[in-house]
Amino acid sequence: MNLREDTEKREYEFLAPQAAKSAESRGRRVPEEKCRIRTDYQRDRDRIVHSKAFRRLMHKTQVFLAPEGDHYRTRLTHTLEVAQIARTIARTLALNEDLTEAIALGHDLGHTPFGHNGEEYLDQRHPGGFCHNVQSLRVVEHLEPRGQLRGMNLTEEVRDGILNHTGPDVPFTLEGQIVRISDRIAYINHDIDDALRGRIIGPQDLPEDCVKALGSTHRERIDTLVRDLTENSDGKDEIVMSPEALFYMNKLRSYMFENVYHSRAVKKEEDLARVKTIIVSLYDYYEGAPEKLPEEYREMEETWGLQECIKDHVAGMTDRYAVNLYSSLFPQG
Repeated sequence: MNLREDTEKREYEFLAPQAAKSAESRGRRVPEEKCRIRTDYQRDRDRIVHSKAFRRLMHKTQVFLAPEGDHYRTRLTHTLEVAQIARTIARTLALNEDLTEAIALGHDLGHTPFGHNGEEYLDQRHPGGFCHNVQSLRVVEHLEPRGQLRGMNLTEEVRDGILNHTGPDVPFTLEGQIVRISDRIAYINHDIDDALRGRIIGPQDLPEDCVKALGSTHRERIDTLVRDLTENSDGKDEIVMSPEALFYMNKLRSYMFENVYHSRAVKKEEDLARVKTIIVSLYDYYEGAPEKLPEEYREMEETWGLQECIKDHVAGMTDRYAVNLYSSLFPQG
């Protein structure tokens, strides 16, 4: 028996009946020879971590468009925090940690530069619209180079979890459901932390009933929500919170939208206007001069069409790459 087979056997011994077992994966679109050491979910995780799309998350905005300081979250640190929370929940519930981590690490690979504002403006400009979860799936299926091929050829369980970490449909695995709610737990709480650091809000500004129910610190709130989630999901066929915890978490989310995400102290009108100008101008530029697209996108134009390739290129940019490219193309802008 090789190491992978041994790991697959141990999953049946130690994981909950509801857990996704590596040996029972629905598989990859293109069949591959099995690894002697790693399970399929472990291989998926490794492919994501070693991808260029994953590294680019380091230089993509989470919330603050131009933070002054080194400690504000980026799209990469958000991804790592989601993975940490999700793995803790999966371990507590005896679910598949490798699958959970792979989904968590890949869930935001398709995010645009400049956070959700970049997503909004690209959605407005691209005829087909834009959703970062759909783009994340596109990255792992078609865009990320892997040798002479394109796409990571991930298992269906990971692809499903990435696509459905947000939106109307729920992942078919419990591990994917864990990532879906861990994403919300992470961003609400770390965005509160960043907003406090930036003095956009003060501790006294948080809704008093939320503080009483969930805790007054970053650590306390996450601990409360994770404990509630694991206690209410143990042994069940779905990942759920208690109605009370869900109510207060969503109330905090609404508070953040009203006081932080849409705050002009966080995103000034001139910053938002510049982000829109950069996204739209770059899109317009490549539509008028498709020969200027990088070679890798020109090669895909026949398959996907020009506008789809332009969207892929713009969405894949980091904040600083987009700013520098715009400045070079439009020096008077």
